[in-house]
Amino acid sequence: MFKGSMVAIVTPFKNGKVDEKKLRDLIEFHIKNRTSGIVPCGTTGESATLSFQEHERVIEITIEQVNARIPVIAGTGSNSTEEAIMLTRHAAKVKADASLQVAPYYNRPTQNGLYEHFKAIAESVDIPIILYNIASRTGVNIEPETIARLARDCKNIVGVKEASGSLEQMSRIKALCGKDFDLISGDDSLTLPVLSIGGTGVISVVANIVPKDVADLVEAFQKGDIRKAQQLHYSLLPLVKAMFIETNPIPVKTAMGLLGMCEPELRLPLCAMSSENLERLKSALRQYGLLN
Repeated sequence: MFKGSMVAIVTPFKNGKVDEKKLRDLIEFHIKNRTSGIVPCGTTGESATLSFQEHERVIEITIEQVNARIPVIAGTGSNSTEEAIMLTRHAAKVKADASLQVAPYYNRPTQNGLYEHFKAIAESVDIPIILYNIASRTGVNIEPETIARLARDCKNIVGVKEASGSLEQMSRIKALCGKDFDLISGDDSLTLPVLSIGGTGVISVVANIVPKDVADLVEAFQKGDIRKAQQLHYSLLPLVKAMFIETNPIPVKTAMGLLGMCEPELRLPLCAMSSENLERLKSALRQYGLLN
């Protein structure tokens, strides 16, 4: 089971290159603050602008630095099935604990096309596969019936990161796929509601800057301390909202720069925040007590 507060970790850059030392430092920061899993090369890790060589290197560094202390769920999806298989086979070879597979973007495949795509990837490796449903990015929704079909036919498809925003859809997934299928929140603002319908945790953006607080929220719920979980949920909510005032990962990387955690460097076509939104972000960080 993949559970708890798992971070969709940023890829730190310095002078246009992956900052390997800083990536290692961030991983240690997360382990120290009870993050339950590291997800490199996801949306937040700017996977779309990493070269294949960089993509593989970031996954290798993450696995090496984690050193089997917590699971590494490598983002190895693509809108090309062949490329996704190539990246996933590499992740399996270097001993990733699982692969995160985003729905093919831009192609907008049918539900049967999605099924065949994920089935081909699952059959190419023996590591667990977690689907990633985020129609706002990909242009296609993985329907609950398709997820259930994949879970039934591919024994290593073990969960889904759900970022549809629909608790009704997530409830249908849980009902169709059963208790052993991991339902993971893909929206920080919905972590608590997703836990309440049987979710196992979150793959979080805001955990890049407040990992302990996100871990505490999930742990409080799992221990039955609903009041504490609710308090943390409402405390985190304004900060979570600030993480999405512009396209992810622009705000979170900017915040990390302001907090001295890494360079705020992004790759085009992502660019620096507008001055107005930067002030809104600073205000949210101050209100949370992160910035003087």
